[in-house]
Amino acid sequence: MSLLDRVLGKHLASQEEEEQKVGPLTALPMLGLDALSSAAYGPESALTLLLPLGALGLGYIGPLTAIILALLVILYFSYRQTTAAYPGGGGSYTVAKENLGQRAGLLAAASLLLDYVLNVAVGIAAGVGALVSAVPILQPHVLGLCLLILAVVAGVNLRGIRESGATFVVPTYLFIGCLMLTLGIGVVRSIVSGGHPHPVETPPVLPAATAGATLWLLLKAFSSGCTAMTGVEAISNGISVFNKPKVLNAQRTLTLVVVILGVLLGGIAYLCRAYHIGATDPSGPGYQSVLSQLVAAVAGRGVFYYVTLGSTLAVLSLSANTSYADFPRLCRLIAEDDFLPHAFASRGRRLVYTLGIGILTALSALLLTAFGGITDRLIPLFAIGAFGAFTLSQAGMTVYWRRNPGETPKEQAKARLARVINGVGAVATGIVLLVVLTAKFLDGAWITVLLIPALVILFLCVKRHYDHVARETDCPHPIDLSPRLPPVILIPMKGWSTITEQALRFGLNISPDVIAIHISTDDSDARLLQDSWIRYVMEPIRTAGLTEPHLMVLLSPYRRLFHPLTDYIHQLKVAYPGRTIAVVIPELVESRWYQYLLHNQRATGLKAALLLRGGPRVTVINVPWYLAD
Repeated sequence: MSLLDRVLGKHLASQEEEEQKVGPLTALPMLGLDALSSAAYGPESALTLLLPLGALGLGYIGPLTAIILALLVILYFSYRQTTAAYPGGGGSYTVAKENLGQRAGLLAAASLLLDYVLNVAVGIAAGVGALVSAVPILQPHVLGLCLLILAVVAGVNLRGIRESGATFVVPTYLFIGCLMLTLGIGVVRSIVSGGHPHPVETPPVLPAATAGATLWLLLKAFSSGCTAMTGVEAISNGISVFNKPKVLNAQRTLTLVVVILGVLLGGIAYLCRAYHIGATDPSGPGYQSVLSQLVAAVAGRGVFYYVTLGSTLAVLSLSANTSYADFPRLCRLIAEDDFLPHAFASRGRRLVYTLGIGILTALSALLLTAFGGITDRLIPLFAIGAFGAFTLSQAGMTVYWRRNPGETPKEQAKARLARVINGVGAVATGIVLLVVLTAKFLDGAWITVLLIPALVILFLCVKRHYDHVARETDCPHPIDLSPRLPPVILIPMKGWSTITEQALRFGLNISPDVIAIHISTDDSDARLLQDSWIRYVMEPIRTAGLTEPHLMVLLSPYRRLFHPLTDYIHQLKVAYPGRTIAVVIPELVESRWYQYLLHNQRATGLKAALLLRGGPRVTVINVPWYLAD
């Protein structure tokens, strides 16, 4: 078994794709981690912005969370309908494209792609933040840890759909179980103590208020808290990963994700107020995440604390898996419509879209490096893409139900209710988008505002290229069978060798007009070649009575190879109008990878130069000569 097989697994045949499908329990960690893990950083992001209010800020986290939960319910019913209406995968791109037009679809696609990249960066950064809270000595190594986790997640996803889901099952359900137990114990103690529980470990004292509550501050806190809703759309985008019945399994998974997320968000908001837990400065010394403080306050810093924080770290870091599940599939859909390179639609050895995974990993690494792996620096860019996609998807579904009103009275009533739900969803998410955009614009959201149109322009440029290629290569007529002259064969040669001999024999078999060309930087070298040419080529050919090839020696005092050759090809085009110039390139093929380091690879460079500068009448033919072991 090769090293690649050991790392990524053996190749999977196309007919094995159905075996890679998953059910709700495996799909939850695969497609739901983005949403579930946001419970760890969504409330903290809001509390961080409420720090200027001191202890008074805790009074606002409850109402803000209640609004977020109401929006979550709206999104749940909206995407449940989207899943049923588009069983082939009802992501925002598909819904917006089919109901609002291609440009709206591209806008949704750009928003989602950007959101997926940010989700990877934010999730991993938050996971490392949780680790640093428990082990402060790791604070100087934040970025290195982020990049290490990113590499692990990418590697797992390259092994295939089923393996990525199975790998994340244990940490996901451990996280849910530990956090639910923490919330349950905390709520019971709060109720028993009349709303004033005594913490096992006292959380850091909240600083004194330095500002009053303003609408602007509350809007900024709300916009940061809304990051807890990103990832809800992932299930409707990834219906293709479910086994049959796909729609029912997707809806069950969506229900599980929304119910668990709702309980976590509500419980965290309640206990933060009950135990007087607020945010701490994430870039300062002594940083502790909100979850770290909460678990310590409820259960102390024993084994349970470290198990909970460990599962939180794992889930936050692995929440990137949602993006790894959906980003490559969205790229495939866009590529199939000719708005991204077609290579994005090709599946790799494990039936995953390898190029999409590679691009997502590279962009996420770049983002983490640029922002130092700090969650708070990334949050201002987050959620705008998600809510843009939410709004376009819900608006598209409103149009969908108007176009498909149903035939029977029962179907019509169902369609009217669905249209109302999606309409409310579009209005609600549209309002939130404006709030988030306004509140975060100067904090970094302007970058997102520029990137999304830039991506749309990129899509359109790719499409224009493919349309141009389609027009140029269209052949609406039968094959041209009129007599054609054989090509003029041009064979670049360094000297006489078995490599050159093989290329020359090939050229003589396909045309009587063969020219061997030698670019010389030394007169003595040229004379040696001419002597070998007469002895080993011309004399045997004359004896056999065959058409003689011609040897052309060009002096290159500045040691250039490509320019003299391309200039000579231009002369041949003029001398042989209407005929193809076939450049036959002899090439040594090494038997070991390290042997490539011992040769100059001029043949590869020459092929590239001819393909770029040769023109439509120049054909490049490679004649390999394989080096024995």
